[in-house]
Amino acid sequence: MIRILVVDDHEMVRAGLSAVLANQADFEVVASVASGEDAIRVAAEVEPDVILMDLSLPGISGIEATKQILQRQPGVMVMIISTFEEPHDVAAALEAGARGYYAKHVRPGELVAAIRSVVNGAASLSPTIAARMNDASTVRAPADLTPREREVLELIVEGHTNRQIATRLGISEKTVKTHCGHLFQRLGVRDRTQAAVWAERHLPRSRTRRA
Repeated sequence: MIRILVVDDHEMVRAGLSAVLANQADFEVVASVASGEDAIRVAAEVEPDVILMDLSLPGISGIEATKQILQRQPGVMVMIISTFEEPHDVAAALEAGARGYYAKHVRPGELVAAIRSVVNGAASLSPTIAARMNDASTVRAPADLTPREREVLELIVEGHTNRQIATRLGISEKTVKTHCGHLFQRLGVRDRTQAAVWAERHLPRSRTRRA
């Protein structure tokens, strides 16, 4: 079961999200709360796998709550569900450690697929938000990647774990980790999520392979 905590200050939004998720046999909504402070406290109590987090909350923001939760529980996967779609909001959320970002008008099926994608290790941005990030991106110009680095990056975009990448490419998991470290350094990014955003802009083949 994928254990999910819903965080939103609007009761109707919490109820709607919970209803959508309850229809999935492998999802369990373990709690829903209305503030960042409650999210931090309850996350420690119920130990969810995924947190659906609003940005605009009473008290501390969703971004600050995300930072504090991940400091204590680094294995939790946070997905932002917000009315805000500006690139600076998305960038701040990713910087805080969020693994996904979707607008509140996301279709139920798309949200369910995004949650499963994040659980499987992929970064997940809605297409409209990814497009905005691409337009406003300030990451470096395309790097001169080696063929192997490009393969690793494309597999990261598809959501494969280091172990899965190692199996696909016939190399050791340690070698995959080395390639990832070199990739992050050359692209000027800090983690797999930021690398995936970079690839969405600079590697059209990655988008084709994911389709």
